[in-house]
Amino acid sequence: MNEEMPRRRSNNTNPNYTRWIIGVAAIVIVLLLGWLIIGHVHAQQNAQAEEFNKTHFNQNVKIYDVSVGKLTVNKAYQKVNKKGKDRVTLEGNKIIFSKSADEIITKKQVEKYFKQQYTKMPSSKSVSYLPKDTHLAEKKLKELIGRVVTYKVAGKSYDLKQAEMFGRITYENGKYIYEDNTGLKNKIKSIAKKVNTLHTSYTIKLATGKKLKVTNGNYGWAINNDRLIPAIEQAFSKGIKQVDGKDYIYGEGFTDGGLGYGMSNHGLGNSYVIVSLKAQKLWVVKGGKVVVTVNDVVTGTLEKSSGSSDATPTGVYYIGYKQSPSVLRGTNDDGSKYASKVSYWMPFTLDGCGIHDASWRTDWSKTAYLRGGSHGCVNVRPSEIKSIWNNVHTYEPVIVY
Repeated sequence: MNEEMPRRRSNNTNPNYTRWIIGVAAIVIVLLLGWLIIGHVHAQQNAQAEEFNKTHFNQNVKIYDVSVGKLTVNKAYQKVNKKGKDRVTLEGNKIIFSKSADEIITKKQVEKYFKQQYTKMPSSKSVSYLPKDTHLAEKKLKELIGRVVTYKVAGKSYDLKQAEMFGRITYENGKYIYEDNTGLKNKIKSIAKKVNTLHTSYTIKLATGKKLKVTNGNYGWAINNDRLIPAIEQAFSKGIKQVDGKDYIYGEGFTDGGLGYGMSNHGLGNSYVIVSLKAQKLWVVKGGKVVVTVNDVVTGTLEKSSGSSDATPTGVYYIGYKQSPSVLRGTNDDGSKYASKVSYWMPFTLDGCGIHDASWRTDWSKTAYLRGGSHGCVNVRPSEIKSIWNNVHTYEPVIVY
């Protein structure tokens, strides 16, 4: 039996297989080298970007609505102060942004914003920094747009519209500032011409039956602009819908509160005193009816020997106060002083004209006032003065004609 001899292994590797291994190894080496090179380049780029970011803003950063992307703190500081807007105003119905000063932001604040937006590597995230006051002001001013305040005065109503009353409004330090209120001032001025009664003239029919034209002296009222305009501005600020005119009037003479507001008969009402210079008579009217008639008063001297006059002034005045007894003091024509005691004193002008008893007077004729009258007061017989006193009250009108 023949046995086959075992084959001997060859020591030679397949040449095709060897070439394949060598090729793969070469590719791996190339890739590794490429990766190392790219990684090195990328690392260098990152290092450069990181270094750049230490001193420059990210690309999409705005300060006061000014782009400061890729700028240094110093450059950003300069650019924002040149182009930035930190002030907000409402002009008509439009919000306007503007610059309030040469330096609207400090370098320290820019540095603070830089630290807030800083990232180690560049970021494309959008970041915007506005002053807190500016952002709040914009919000508050928008709330004003379209507001209307109704001003009620003397039985009439006037709608005051924000855009028509104010040319420019700002909001600073927690409050509205009405920088241009020309429209409001002009509106109140035009309303005042229609409703004011102080120093105005009108025709009335007295309870005595006489019809005459009179002019208010210290009696009446007028719109108090100094108080009303701030009150209307405050109403706009607080969203108050209505302002009552009776709370914002003034008067002259003994009280600055204004008299006759809302009263009938041109503000005179139906209770007043009437003095006729020509007739030298006085009437007291209560509730529209004559309750006292004094037929022989003596008023101020119409013409003195010097040619001057102490005539009682015509017009509509009012009883400033009542005093009993009293001492009237003044100067005579020769320069001497006088002090006259009276039992009842009811002044109606600040310069000393009033109604009082005159116990010293002997001439009560209808012509006494022409050259021998008073210094301007209305003299009444002591026997008749109390009837006037008992029926006249402080602030009641006195009509002298």
